[in-house]
Amino acid sequence: MTSDPASTRFLDSIAWNADGLVPAIAQDATTGAVLMLAWMNRESLALTLREQRAVYWSRSRARLWRKGEESGHVQRLIDIRLDCDADTLLLKVEQVGGIACHTGRPSCFYNEFSDGQWRPDSPDPTAGGTTS
Repeated sequence: MTSDPASTRFLDSIAWNADGLVPAIAQDATTGAVLMLAWMNRESLALTLREQRAVYWSRSRARLWRKGEESGHVQRLIDIRLDCDADTLLLKVEQVGGIACHTGRPSCFYNEFSDGQWRPDSPDPTAGGTTS
């Protein structure tokens, strides 16, 4: 994966939404497990490429968010892909510590649909704490 972080022309080929964001799916580069979905803006994508670690845009905090900045559960960038419509990114990452979700689980996608409702497939390991 090569890029010239000084050049940002590649950012113009992305179909940013009305808020200047694009969804970014984080996937474990080794296992293929989908870890989480977050949002990126132009700056966070450029920083992700420059730093070779996931940097997202936090909509709730309205600021850049380096994954693992508090927990240490950093996502090291292995590969990055843009989908055919240029409106979704796929980040293949090495998930340091094996925890991607703020609940302490390996993936944010732990709720499964069963008997007409959503149920967690594993207990909450943090019992209310955050690790993102």
